[in-house]
Amino acid sequence: MPLAALAQADAPNAWDAPPALRRSPLLQETLPADLRPQLPVFVSGDRITGQPDVKAVIDGNAELRRGDTVIRADRLEYTVPDDLAQAQGNVRINKAGNTYDGSALSLHVDAFEGFFSDARYRFLGTGAHGVSTRVDFLDRDRSVVHNATYTTCQKDDSATWEPDWVLRAKTIRLDQAEEVGTAEGGVLEFKGLPVLPIPYISFPLSDKRKSGFLPPTVGLDSRNGLEYLQPYYWNIAPNRDATLRGGIMAKRGVELGGEFRYLESDYQGQVDASLMPSDSQRNRMRWGYSAQHQGQISTPVGGVGLNLNLNRVSDDNYWRDFARTPLPLRQRLLPSDASLSWASGDMSAQVRTLKWQALQDVASPIVPPYNLMPQLLWRYTPQDLGRGLDFSMVADTTRFEADRALPNPADGQRSFVQAQLSRPFLAPGGFVIPKLQLHATQYQFDNPLKTGERSASRTLPTFSLDSGLVFERDARLLGRAFTQTLEPRAFYTYTPFRDQRRLPLYDTAATDFNFGTIYTENAYGGNDRLADNNLLTLGVTSRFLDSNTGAEAVRLGVAQRLRFSDQDVTLLPGGAPVSERLSDVLLGAGINWTPQWGFDSTVQYNPKTGRSIRSTIGARYSPGNYRTVNAVYRLQRGSSEQIDVGWQWPLVALWGGQVAGNGPERAKGQGQGSGRWYTVGRLNYSLQDRKLVDTVVGFEYDSCCWIGRVVIERLQSSVTTSNTRLLFQIEFVGFSRLSLGSNPLDTLKRNVPRYQSLREQVSTPSRFSNYD
Repeated sequence: MPLAALAQADAPNAWDAPPALRRSPLLQETLPADLRPQLPVFVSGDRITGQPDVKAVIDGNAELRRGDTVIRADRLEYTVPDDLAQAQGNVRINKAGNTYDGSALSLHVDAFEGFFSDARYRFLGTGAHGVSTRVDFLDRDRSVVHNATYTTCQKDDSATWEPDWVLRAKTIRLDQAEEVGTAEGGVLEFKGLPVLPIPYISFPLSDKRKSGFLPPTVGLDSRNGLEYLQPYYWNIAPNRDATLRGGIMAKRGVELGGEFRYLESDYQGQVDASLMPSDSQRNRMRWGYSAQHQGQISTPVGGVGLNLNLNRVSDDNYWRDFARTPLPLRQRLLPSDASLSWASGDMSAQVRTLKWQALQDVASPIVPPYNLMPQLLWRYTPQDLGRGLDFSMVADTTRFEADRALPNPADGQRSFVQAQLSRPFLAPGGFVIPKLQLHATQYQFDNPLKTGERSASRTLPTFSLDSGLVFERDARLLGRAFTQTLEPRAFYTYTPFRDQRRLPLYDTAATDFNFGTIYTENAYGGNDRLADNNLLTLGVTSRFLDSNTGAEAVRLGVAQRLRFSDQDVTLLPGGAPVSERLSDVLLGAGINWTPQWGFDSTVQYNPKTGRSIRSTIGARYSPGNYRTVNAVYRLQRGSSEQIDVGWQWPLVALWGGQVAGNGPERAKGQGQGSGRWYTVGRLNYSLQDRKLVDTVVGFEYDSCCWIGRVVIERLQSSVTTSNTRLLFQIEFVGFSRLSLGSNPLDTLKRNVPRYQSLREQVSTPSRFSNYD
């Protein structure tokens, strides 16, 4: 056999290759512009006459099809050189899912330029529809509708049906490319009554952003009186936008503000600011701003990041007086934080400054944390030391400055180095992790200590040994098959005693006692106190895992500390040492037997008193969309005892319809059907004070094409004062929202756990969902 023939025989045969999927251009949501002129024209009907490549006349069940455009009529003439279609009698156009019906049509098909007489139209994206005396098609994306109506209310079979709301306008301009509609000379009717004259308005044809005036907000507030707020949205670019707002408060005065947002490939952020030149209630100028920025860029020497979180207000009462302020400004401790970071390979470094603004209340004053002015941090974490070793080192030097308004500020510099070395031994059935830490700290004080010293130091080693086993077996519980685990765990830690009473408390506090901290080396968070520990923590957890999915259906856990010697290091000088050999017992349980039911609890139990010290017990029932109830009981013995309940639940239909939950389950964003009421809210009740602390209670009514919301909000602003607001909103689905008071939808999303909006477009409809 010749060499060439032999090589060809040994070459792989294409027929022997496995089949591969290839992308097909046949089903495209949007046809490319350069492809449209090449698309053929198909015509069909009962009778076709004419001349090839010149003109075709179709009588009876006439149809013309080209790309994503279909024209049907009783009679249709198509002139090939002009690409002109003229149709009469029961004319219907389907263009990429958007439909038009009327009596007469003249249209250049590819350019989609022409007019439609006495047209009815329906848009796929929003379900909106209407009627008009004439539709002028300017091109494939733009059209002008004359003497038109526009609504998203869907027609029923009743002969007397009228939409609940409708926009009637002299002219409506529709831009499908920008997905924006504008109406001129219009009026908005609700329940047959004109409610709002609209000389000019723009509205969305999808959920795409667009520039324009947003619906005004009118509110009634116990602190500010009658409020009016008018926002304007500016869609600057696909990755930048701004919202400008101006408003007036009857009891205070004029307020101006705005928000700017940006999103780039290497950085993102937002800025929000408000100004009230003169507040008649406080007799002063009021202002507040909040700015966040996160950025990361790559350089030849590593990644460099800049992060900013700046928050400031004009006075102590700002958080109390302005409930609509951005969320970061509703706190009484406002941070202004700036950090510059660098990372390359196993090393990273950071320079940070942090300054606090404390908004004081005479009834409950707070002590602000120390300011970091600045902090220098270096971290080394090698990825592969070999022999299974893990090592890390942190070096930190920080200058702490107290608020100068406080007496005797204890300003100073703290520097520390912390190194730790561990060797994890891991196996499918268990683990053993010995760890050795060394913590060296040096202080320099601006003012001498009581002993006259201006410096202090501390060096301490810590040894810990963490170990655990995992046993598994097949089990059945209440008729279900599970894999049950038994996971005992033992954690030992030892740190020798060093007297730390003269050291300040810059950033240190006692850690919470829970399942996350009971297996840690230090009882304090921060770096000013290292507890002298010689203790063993024993615990065991058992889980029931679904044999098919691996989901955790049941979790039970218990843990307790056994102390071999007293803990003499206390948070404050003169504090009592911890001498109890046995700590409180932590008990935890979580049950998620079905996706609908959930239960979780953690109890800190004192065996000596036979009482719980702290308890958190929560339950959730969510049988489907828009149906959820959450309840949490929280107890901190001698401090607080509260019940927190949140819910969203449909009620019966308005006119004797189905009871909630008996109808077919609808997808998220579609509600439970028209004519249905929902109750929604959250109540936080203090058993100790015997009063409601926070209250949010409201009702929603879904009429399919409009949604009504009314919410009463009463939030505690201090120990003795609260703020009450009445919020009301009508949402014309696919068009606009009118609000009385702040947006109740924001309040419900912020306060009600697992709340779902009744109308939320989760996916863009495909043109093939309305394909002819």
